[in-house]
Amino acid sequence: MASRRQSPFEDFIEVTSKLPWKTGVGLAIVSYVVLHVMAGMHVQQPTSAANMGTYAGKQFFLIFAMIGQIVIPFALLLGSLVSFTRQRKCQKLYKSVEQHTHSTTAKPSAMQAVERMTWQEFEMLVGESFRQQGYTVKETGGGGADGGIDLQMTRNGKKYLVQCKQWKTYKVSVKTVREFFGVMVDAGAVGGFIVTSGVFTSEAISFAADKQINLIDGDKLLKIINGTIPAVTPSELDTPIDSSPLCPRCNSPMVKRTARQGSNAGKEFWGCSQFPKCRQVVNTH
Repeated sequence: MASRRQSPFEDFIEVTSKLPWKTGVGLAIVSYVVLHVMAGMHVQQPTSAANMGTYAGKQFFLIFAMIGQIVIPFALLLGSLVSFTRQRKCQKLYKSVEQHTHSTTAKPSAMQAVERMTWQEFEMLVGESFRQQGYTVKETGGGGADGGIDLQMTRNGKKYLVQCKQWKTYKVSVKTVREFFGVMVDAGAVGGFIVTSGVFTSEAISFAADKQINLIDGDKLLKIINGTIPAVTPSELDTPIDSSPLCPRCNSPMVKRTARQGSNAGKEFWGCSQFPKCRQVVNTH
């Protein structure tokens, strides 16, 4: 069955719900004041048939302002309420896990709390963890249960992306990290984070080692929430990732690698980030 298409009113609420709730309330107040003033404006009757079109347009705008002064602030306040409720839930999830990390059975108890969460709750927990680190976090709602960019963040005017993987059984593979790196480059992000409740493969860790990608497994996430370690040091993700070339075959970002065998062993080259799907290589010189 096809999903029901949302009305503009519902879209308005959804967009506002992704903003900080105080911002939504502020916009509601401003929109009411502006539209209320417009709704009170007087429109002069037309003096000739030539002015009828202008008069009709002004009348339409006046009606819109009269209705909008109620509907738009109301939608903004509803979106703000959703945002406020989500924020409180994020804080509650964070505090719950934080308390578990300080219990006598710290790690098992905290990890069980994380693993019992739905993937939506896990994203909320991760988002709140970064807020506690000083990031401004926006939930994109585009990740779903298995992929995509779940959070967009800014700090000190710089943009970061986050992908959440609440995988209890599977290890996060190098393929996931490669694809995430490509999205980072396309989005012009300074850096990014992949956060999982599980672990990463050795290939994924090796791939991310020389890039602006911070891999956070379940154990590291608990330490961040506990306050034992920061999510990232200030200088760790400061270098922009705009220097890598694009693959001449598939137009994906290329990554610098070192040949391990053959006549070129030890030499660096650019390899496509979509390997093994694309095996294009380019010399570094």
